[in-house]
Amino acid sequence: MENTAQKETRITTSIEQEELRGISRSVAEIEWLLLILVLLYHVFGGTDVKDAPSIVLSLVMYAAFVMGFRYARFLKQESRWKLAVETWVMTGFVTWALWHTGKLESPLLNSYLLVIITSALALGKLTTLLELALIGTCFIFLGSHSSINELFSLKYVGALFARFAPFVLVAYITTMFASDIRYGLNKIKLMSETDELTGIYNRRGLAIIADRLFGHTVRYNRPLSLLAIDSDNMKRVNDDYGHKAGDQLLVTLVNTIQAQLRHSDILARQGGDEFVVLLPETPSTGALDVAERIRKAVENTPLVLDGKIVRTTVSIGVASYPSEGHSLDVLLAQADFKMYEAKLGGRNKVVQCSV
Repeated sequence: MENTAQKETRITTSIEQEELRGISRSVAEIEWLLLILVLLYHVFGGTDVKDAPSIVLSLVMYAAFVMGFRYARFLKQESRWKLAVETWVMTGFVTWALWHTGKLESPLLNSYLLVIITSALALGKLTTLLELALIGTCFIFLGSHSSINELFSLKYVGALFARFAPFVLVAYITTMFASDIRYGLNKIKLMSETDELTGIYNRRGLAIIADRLFGHTVRYNRPLSLLAIDSDNMKRVNDDYGHKAGDQLLVTLVNTIQAQLRHSDILARQGGDEFVVLLPETPSTGALDVAERIRKAVENTPLVLDGKIVRTTVSIGVASYPSEGHSLDVLLAQADFKMYEAKLGGRNKVVQCSV
């Protein structure tokens, strides 16, 4: 049986893989852009005759690396280590091209910016800092100095830093932008998938996580149950005490329901006063027990409005996989139908699909 920690790890890994695949596609485009840049420089006569074979060899080897490493699928899963290796090879390719096209005087010197931008967008601040250190070492290697004393002279170090400073500035700005963009996207994603009032999943968030969870359930033939919960007196509270009281009722309901759930269970607001609970690894008998606990907990949780104690109850419909349906839509429809049956039967009830 999959525990909560394993489930959270699996979902997090799935999300990270989706993100890495998107980043990897961008890295591939940058790799080919770098290859085309050096190729065009060579084709239009930027390379000396004596250095031409070395440039052609490096182009062929780099193209073979990109195609083999990326398209032969030696590594089936994307990882940040894989992307880091690609940036290191890019650095080596650029350094080789610079060595044969004028070193620090080469027009291709700014190709290092492609490496820095790739690292900043894909790998974060620390890896970009290490990449900068590697490129800085390449600058020293490519520089023209006749002795150790000249290498450490103030004049030489100052001139080298003046050349290297723009790369540091680009790395800093790009990592800051990447961090801000990533934070903004995560914030938007969170807001789009959670209910503003209660903080639980909304309809969109439920659809995303339910698809993943149900897919795992079907794949491994595990039990899963679903509860459709509806407040019995939301309209009366809104009419008698106002919409703020109705919001208070919803928040109280959410807190009460969550207190009866495991960390692995999923609670979402479908809209209005309707909620859905996903119970992974839970057969129909266990789901009925959970539903009864929720019903009793809500009934025994008073809501104080304008100094008055208002009794609140819920009606709950229960459906389970695979006995009541083999798709998520069918289970939702079955649970919803049973929830309305509970309302028609007098409310404050739990109705379960017949097995």
